[in-house]
Amino acid sequence: MTAPDPRVGVVIATRDRADLLRGTLARLLALPERPRVLVLDNGSTDGTPEVARVSGVELVALGENRGAAARNLGVRLTDAPYVAFADDDSWYVPGSLALAANLFDSIPHLALIAARVLVGPSEELDPTCDAMAASPLPAVLGLPGPAVLGFLACGAVVRRSAFLTVGGFSEQFGVGGEEELLALDLAAAGWGLAYVERVTAHHHPPPRADHASRRRVIIRNALWSAWMRRRAAGVMRRTARLVGGSVRDPAGRAGIFDALRGLPGVLHDRRPVPPRLESLLRLID
Repeated sequence: MTAPDPRVGVVIATRDRADLLRGTLARLLALPERPRVLVLDNGSTDGTPEVARVSGVELVALGENRGAAARNLGVRLTDAPYVAFADDDSWYVPGSLALAANLFDSIPHLALIAARVLVGPSEELDPTCDAMAASPLPAVLGLPGPAVLGFLACGAVVRRSAFLTVGGFSEQFGVGGEEELLALDLAAAGWGLAYVERVTAHHHPPPRADHASRRRVIIRNALWSAWMRRRAAGVMRRTARLVGGSVRDPAGRAGIFDALRGLPGVLHDRRPVPPRLESLLRLID
């Protein structure tokens, strides 16, 4: 058996997904890198914490639902310099974590690797990965793939120090579109983010019973990200596009109203991105 690679840890935030978590942990624990795995339980009531305990991974039972922000605690508790995020229904291909660690070792300004994500038993490429592979952003010297300003949290590896410096995931966003704000904060701080096809994750999500609820959260969070970080012209352009594309959908309208209700708190954390980053964002609006 190979020795554990101490460079990469895996952090999972989960809630009420015991059966899915069981299979995911088995796959992660079988990786040749033998990463330290830490599970943050967001107040499950279905035995999810017991699944983690029985598997032998480290567990933090939060007792409440902190959404994506639970990952922040996991990163703080992990002593590895690089941290891979997995969902309770996603895992990495053998060798991918070691490859990611090697890339981070050799590229000091790299903060985040967005992995290629294959969905379901048919291993179809997630459409977001198609978009990242075709990123319109200018190439950045030294990055191991196309520069991006977004990622899928179910398949992303971060430099721990960079993640903690910018504050990680927002406590307000819950789960759904929480990646955008973090990507903007990393880029605004001068870090590189890259889509790397050679780093691969599998994602086997179960059928969703409540698509409308997720759309509602995603619209709210997209608007909040714009209002918190975009410069004035970008705020107007992004808001108009999001509202115009959502107003005819009941879930979209609900997301818009949710965003407006949370506007005072959002504006309290407004930090517009530098002008150069705003100009790059225009390429992907």
